[in-house]
Amino acid sequence: MTQTPTPRIDESGDAPLLNFSNCHAGIIAHLKSFGELPALLEPASRARKIAEETLTFFRQAVFEHHSEEEQELFPAVLASAVRGEERDRVQVMVDQLTAEHRTVEAAWTRLEPELKKVAKGHSTELNVAGVEHLVRNYLAHAAFEEEHFLPLAHTILARNGNHMEALGLSLHMRHAPRIIAHI
Repeated sequence: MTQTPTPRIDESGDAPLLNFSNCHAGIIAHLKSFGELPALLEPASRARKIAEETLTFFRQAVFEHHSEEEQELFPAVLASAVRGEERDRVQVMVDQLTAEHRTVEAAWTRLEPELKKVAKGHSTELNVAGVEHLVRNYLAHAAFEEEHFLPLAHTILARNGNHMEALGLSLHMRHAPRIIAHI
């Protein structure tokens, strides 16, 4: 099939036709941008979903995790540690981990309002450095806990099976549904 050559518009005498041609150029440029929209919606939708899930997860999982460690795990390990060097070492770790919890929670509190707007699709603004800081700090916190504190906690609590069982029961009771009896 042969293409019909596009007629050339003489700018000097065909000004009305030139206006139509220029209009088409603008329409075509906008339509090309519009054609990019479907590809951009998927990442935007994913960003909203991640923001929404993170809002729920952080408050329900991370804050609860910190609370369990501080109210159940840390006291159990401290109570079971041998007085002296071992207990002092545990106390230093517990103080460090607790301070890291507060640092992460404070960083979260600063990011949360922006994240709520992103989750609702009302904003694309997010403190990138703040997100990177929170993620980096939490990864370092978790790595320290996994590599140093939890193995030490295991050694300390495993010396007496009752101590490990007591921690397990305490955590179980914390998650057990509350039953209210009617009298």
